[in-house]
Amino acid sequence: MRAILLGLFLGSITSSTAFASTPGEVEIGGYLREATLQGLAGQTKKFSDYKGKPLIINVWASWCGPCRAEMGSLERLARRYGGKQFNVIGISTDDDGNAAAAFIKKSKISFENFLDSKVFLENMLGANTIPLTILVDAHGRVLEKARGAYEWDSPAVVDAIGKAFHIKLKL
Repeated sequence: MRAILLGLFLGSITSSTAFASTPGEVEIGGYLREATLQGLAGQTKKFSDYKGKPLIINVWASWCGPCRAEMGSLERLARRYGGKQFNVIGISTDDDGNAAAAFIKKSKISFENFLDSKVFLENMLGANTIPLTILVDAHGRVLEKARGAYEWDSPAVVDAIGKAFHIKLKL
């Protein structure tokens, strides 16, 4: 599977093993631990609320240029497939939740976004660089970590997502 993703993400995806681990990081192949997610709009969820369907987690910040650059393609991906074949969520590492919320509103992002003000999620997910996007299977197992910005709705990346999740995605 790793070779499929590496090739389809144009060979620029970087394994988490190339980076120093963060405290408590869930490595590729490991399972997400339960965590409370504090929504930017006030709602609270847990990772377990997303079990049963694959999950794409994007870790970002409003001040991060590459994060902002890829957000439009994540939104298009979420609108096309989100909630149907997999879910897409964002986790902001902003210290200021208002800045993150303002960016989401201005960018008209519709998928759920949460704030990691205590660095717990950032450490658990291994987000020592951002943007970081994690592909998680329906059982909560981390399949892949993609560091850097991507065009998430491009045919090659959509194909790679489908292969990683073992689902057929119409282009």
